Amino acid sequence: MSTTPKPCRDPRYWGFDVDRYLNPFLPPPPWRHLPRPISRFFGYRVTKPPNWGNLSVIFWAFIGVFCGISLIAVVSKHIPSFEAHGAPIIIGSFGAAAVLEFYSIESPLSQPRNAIVGQLLASLTGVSICKLFLLSSRFDEVRWVGGALACAAATSVMAITKTVHPPAGATALLAVVDDNVVRLGWFLIPIMLCGCGLMLVVALIVNNIQRQFPMYWWTPEDLRATTLPWVRRDVDLEKQLSTPSAAQTAREPDDTVTETDEEESQAGSSSDDDDGKQRQRKEKRSDSESTVRDSARAPHEVDLIIRPGEVIVPEHMYITPEERMLLESLSHRI
Repeated sequence: MSTTPKPCRDPRYWGFDVDRYLNPFLPPPPWRHLPRPISRFFGYRVTKPPNWGNLSVIFWAFIGVFCGISLIAVVSKHIPSFEAHGAPIIIGSFGAAAVLEFYSIESPLSQPRNAIVGQLLASLTGVSICKLFLLSSRFDEVRWVGGALACAAATSVMAITKTVHPPAGATALLAVVDDNVVRLGWFLIPIMLCGCGLMLVVALIVNNIQRQFPMYWWTPEDLRATTLPWVRRDVDLEKQLSTPSAAQTAREPDDTVTETDEEESQAGSSSDDDDGKQRQRKEKRSDSESTVRDSARAPHEVDLIIRPGEVIVPEHMYITPEERMLLESLSHRI
């Protein structure tokens, strides 16, 4: 009989969560301490804004994309160092970034962490790979390999750091295959950071007139919590099993039910009234013990538990950012 492999031994279940190590050291956003007219344009809301019609969303997306692209192009033309390095009027990947940051503003891919850090890591990766391939005298012949490698490596780096930003993949590709961008070399990094900063400023103004942006700055998790709301299954199991009170809680209902069942059987369990009472007690017992019994199961069993302000996910279960936000919103509504 085949047995289910443990997550730590099967490479298919391997995972790495960078926020698990970074979030405990990060302070919560300070926007709630600012006056409401100011904190509004940093994305802070007490209540969720209404869902506007798509025509209103399209209108503000048009205004935002136009202003964002125009601002980057104008500023780039008036910076002497940009002209000295022969920088283009704008990097092509900013067009795709504008669509995300002004239309799909609720997507995790368009939040500031992804938009800025993702572009930074992608440009750094693309330029590094380009410099390595430039060491070859046959650069033009193998450039296509460098472009594919740069885009693939940038995607992997963004994925492991939770900063996936699709336009950043184009930035890494352009850093190898576009001659105008290749000439920039390491100077591509400050150009991308400047453009990302300018576009973010426009997004904070335009997107917060009727809508809300960003949904979060670093993570959708509450950084004010003393412990992370996301708990992996095996960690939670060890904590509960190592606590005597948890074991006591799991035993006490069984003892109580056993004594109650004996008394009912002696008093005459065949009567209809006693049967109804016994069914009610069993239903209450199953409701009260469900959480305790679930937490004491074998580690290889997969359960996803949502509690008020807490989500417990199996160790080997992959959660997308969209699913993560949905589960967290449900946990806060319980």
